[in-house]
Amino acid sequence: MKTTKLPSAPPMEANDVAIVTGGTVLWLVAFVVLLPFHGWLSRHGDTDWLWTCLAGFGLGLIGIWYCRARRDAIARSKRQAEAAAAADGGGGTEPTG
Repeated sequence: MKTTKLPSAPPMEANDVAIVTGGTVLWLVAFVVLLPFHGWLSRHGDTDWLWTCLAGFGLGLIGIWYCRARRDAIARSKRQAEAAAAADGGGGTEPTG
């Protein structure tokens, strides 16, 4: 029995900044919701939940910064490639006659 290999799917385009920002906001909301219960969490030895939410928010801020920098670098690279192609005359060779 012979199996055929299917071609790879193209990479999906996603708004990474919006996705990471949404997750960061959820971590902050979870922290704010748990904050009034700090005493109860402390008595039961579960303050890790509170600090996990705060750490998630902090790491999310770093993630937002990283995704924005990555998005900008990709856009800058595309602009430079387009400018180089335009400088080369469209990237093709013109027939000489």
